[in-house]
Amino acid sequence: MLDLSLTDLLLFERIATLGKLSAVAQERNVPVSQVSRGLQRIEAACRAQLVRRSTQGLSLTDEGEALLGYARRTLDEAQALDAQLHPTHGQPSGRVRVSMSPVIAQYLMVDTLAALERKHPLIELDFRVDDALVDMARDGIDIAIRTGEPQTEALIIRPLGVLHRRLYASPQYLERHGVPRDIADLHQHRFIVNSQHPHLNQWPLGDADSFTAQGPYASDNTAVIASMALAGLGIARMVSVIAEPLVQQRRLVPVLPDQLQAEPTRINAFMLAGRHRLPKIKACLDHWAQWFASNGIPSSV
Repeated sequence: MLDLSLTDLLLFERIATLGKLSAVAQERNVPVSQVSRGLQRIEAACRAQLVRRSTQGLSLTDEGEALLGYARRTLDEAQALDAQLHPTHGQPSGRVRVSMSPVIAQYLMVDTLAALERKHPLIELDFRVDDALVDMARDGIDIAIRTGEPQTEALIIRPLGVLHRRLYASPQYLERHGVPRDIADLHQHRFIVNSQHPHLNQWPLGDADSFTAQGPYASDNTAVIASMALAGLGIARMVSVIAEPLVQQRRLVPVLPDQLQAEPTRINAFMLAGRHRLPKIKACLDHWAQWFASNGIPSSV
């Protein structure tokens, strides 16, 4: 049985987050030796090495990663209990770790933050930006914002909005290669495709089942695909709510807008069971759902 207090877990969480004992000591205004002794006590209680030390700072071992996930979940549950027992303490507060793709982070979520800060100034956000799916328990993720459906039924889902994917290219590309007038013209063009999700390269066009896009440029990163399209490298299939502002800036042009079946794609917030009740997480989700709706991104088809 582990003999660790909430104080121990909080100390370890700060060590893991800041990555240097000196940074934790400065944050707490205590000697570095005190923080070091605290880490030694925690490792002794766990009977395992939790961190590796180097000239660049600290990195977690596998055991350290496991303890960090447990520490974050436990601290969040303690905060939620405190808020439930003492609701007069005030506003939702604490750090919320959110995983999302680069394109959602850059073109959607960043725009929501100023209003969220005005509404909930005590909430801190940590964006983990990657197209790859995460292990939410292991990585200590509170909310994963993704398109599509989860890979496991063990997650709570909160719909945030519905997006549509369409074809776009830069004016420079179309000037060099011509504007496709129908589906047959596409065979003469260059495409930017998704190497991580091949199904996104099956484009529903006209009466055909689909058009399989293949091209000289591919990426597993949706933000890079958008950048490639802006650079004039080819035609890309992109989320319209992200591309349309670029169309208004005349940096992108819709391609075959009347012939592509713009199938709706849901954007959801995924959470581990029970965490959606935490005040800080509920506050973020309520704000984002309201922001999406007020910006023309409905939560249902």
